[in-house]
Amino acid sequence: MKDEYDFSESVQNPYFKKLKKQVTIRLEEEVVDYFKTLSEEAGIPYQTLINLYLQDCMRSQKKLSLDWVKTV
Repeated sequence: MKDEYDFSESVQNPYFKKLKKQVTIRLEEEVVDYFKTLSEEAGIPYQTLINLYLQDCMRSQKKLSLDWVKTV
C-alpha cells in the first residue's frame, strides 16, 4: 500500500446520483410471485423488475385510481 495517492486526475463516479435506498415494504405473496415469474422470463432479478416498473410509473406520471365500493 502506498503512503500517498494522487487523485488529481480522478473523475466523479457517474453512478453517484443513481444510488438506491434500501426500504422495507410489505407486499402480498401473490404480488411477489407474479414479479418473480416475470423476472424469470426476462432474466433479471425480481427486485430490479419491480424498481423498473415503479420508475415507469413515475416517469409517465401515472396516478393511482381506485373506486371504493361501500359495502353494507
